[in-house]
Amino acid sequence: MYGVVIVGGGPAGLSCALTLADGARRFDFARKPIAVVDSGSSDVLKAVLNNVPGVKRGTTGEEYLEFLRAQVEEFEEVNLIEGEVAEVTGREGEFKVVLSDGRELQAELVVFATGFHSFPVKTDLVEVVPHPKSPRPGKIALRPNAPGVYVAGLAAGVITMVASAAGSGVEVACDILSKWAGRVVVGHDKIGG
Repeated sequence: MYGVVIVGGGPAGLSCALTLADGARRFDFARKPIAVVDSGSSDVLKAVLNNVPGVKRGTTGEEYLEFLRAQVEEFEEVNLIEGEVAEVTGREGEFKVVLSDGRELQAELVVFATGFHSFPVKTDLVEVVPHPKSPRPGKIALRPNAPGVYVAGLAAGVITMVASAAGSGVEVACDILSKWAGRVVVGHDKIGG
């Protein structure tokens, strides 16, 4: 059983996984395994990044995702899974995530970081709504309908910028870490600690 299954391996999903894995170690939680299911279709793969804080101007989206994946892979509790999610059912503590090839994952919590183009996943755990900040019509956002369900990145309705999507993933991870701790926690990095 995974502590968290993240549906989407773009900037939001990978940033969420990175923050969760680091935070679980930092705050001495039992190291709950984390899965990131990535269909390989993130919009950032088509981008050249010129305005992302901390990222060299001209970095391709593919290079950026490779860097994020390498950071995430440093944590043995994170499992990067190639595939597409077909269905998510259940409730907090016992979600079932079914991939299009029939593989099944069990999770305590689920994060949808699926972008803003469409949402082909069969589930009643989120409501599909018009994206509130998209510069293009017809884009979607998701609203959670159940405890233990989180939404990050463009699917959460943030402005369509890479830094905003990544930050949204980090924010969701901080919310989950705080839930696990029973209090607000933030994993600040500092020299000497």
